[in-house]
Amino acid sequence: MVTLVVSTTTDPASFNPASALSAIGTWTPGASFQGIRSKVNGDVRLLEHDRGIVEEDCLDDRWEEVTGEVVDEIIFLSKHTAVTNRPALTVHPIGVPHLKEGDVPPQGGKPGWAAVPSPRMTPWLILLNKLAQSHNLVPEFEITLEATHHGPVTSKPTMFLEIGSTSEYWQRQDAAQVIAQLVWEGLGMGGGEAVGNWNSMSSNKKILLGIGGGHYVPRHMDIILKGGVWVGHLLSGYSLPMEEPIESKGEKNSNNIGGTWKHAIKVAYDATVEGFPGGEVIAHIDHKSFKGWQKKAIIEYLGEQSIKIGKPGDFY
Repeated sequence: MVTLVVSTTTDPASFNPASALSAIGTWTPGASFQGIRSKVNGDVRLLEHDRGIVEEDCLDDRWEEVTGEVVDEIIFLSKHTAVTNRPALTVHPIGVPHLKEGDVPPQGGKPGWAAVPSPRMTPWLILLNKLAQSHNLVPEFEITLEATHHGPVTSKPTMFLEIGSTSEYWQRQDAAQVIAQLVWEGLGMGGGEAVGNWNSMSSNKKILLGIGGGHYVPRHMDIILKGGVWVGHLLSGYSLPMEEPIESKGEKNSNNIGGTWKHAIKVAYDATVEGFPGGEVIAHIDHKSFKGWQKKAIIEYLGEQSIKIGKPGDFY
């Protein structure tokens, strides 16, 4: 079983951390295929290509086909952009489960799909914060999760590690060093124990599935960081399109509210279950981010799907 760490030469926030990682320990040349190059260190395969980071689909399946090695997980190194331009180091799952068939995803993936989320996200976010503080990047850089978004298409547990949010920060070598150290320590490449390996026999088998909120999911983050809660997909409001029924009379319920919100929830839930075998996936709703009729419909639909809903205290 191998871990793929993917970088691109087109993005300094991807290339620089990959270069910093390859400078730690001993790496040897690995397989090359279809314009993709690799380096090998233990069970880690550091891949490099020359396209946009979201443009190379099915790298895990393609690696298995070319090398015969079974891929356990895939980690992408990338830049982060934000309207605020605030410096940030982020971790997030990927997918575009809210898009309809025929839609063209603006940043890769395929409509209606969500990747299996990496179980490492919460433990790595905590480690990332520790490493960033030791490199004096905090409070300049915000350390945060992001909601589920963009591609590329993968079939194995996946997460993105990003540096944001402008060209100045994408090129910061200290930020690149922190991301490289995160991967090195997080995967146990220096001989220590890997961080964030899922174990269904652990004392806390509860996994948070975030429903609603903004892109940086602050209310879900509060729960996750307070108790080191495992996290799966995080669906912000924009990933839950809900069409209010035209009729003004009659009660609104989950069956007469259009949009792709149901599909997005179901796909994100199923992918999270797959990422945490034997775990208990619990939905946490950001109530303040929904109108009354939206919240009612979501709660009703979760009940129909036998998806448990939890309050903050239910996750600890």
